[in-house]
Amino acid sequence: MLNNYLPILIFLAIATAVALVLLTLGSVIGRFFAREPADRDKLSAYECGFEAFEDSRMKFDVRYYLVAILFIVFDLEIVFLFPWAVALGDIGVAGLIAMVVFLGILTVGFIYEWKKGALEWD
Repeated sequence: MLNNYLPILIFLAIATAVALVLLTLGSVIGRFFAREPADRDKLSAYECGFEAFEDSRMKFDVRYYLVAILFIVFDLEIVFLFPWAVALGDIGVAGLIAMVVFLGILTVGFIYEWKKGALEWD
């Protein structure tokens, strides 16, 4: 039984060792080549060019989450289309009908969301 898990344990041990070596090397080399300590300008906000003017834990609009969830739902449709397209020759007409029903349900849901205005960002 242990013979089945031995390659996995060896892989995990090697991966852990490599990660520890790389983290240690990065820390040692970083301290060695750092000629000057980090000053106030290096530690300041640089991504957007100015300091934050509001709390970073402010509330987002619910529409943001709704659009994100809708994107995930309709994007997963593509995930189901690829294996279906590959296996279409093997599954035949029954697979074609099942996919047409699946796409029909998703299309009805998409039209419903569109008519409700869930995709509008005003």
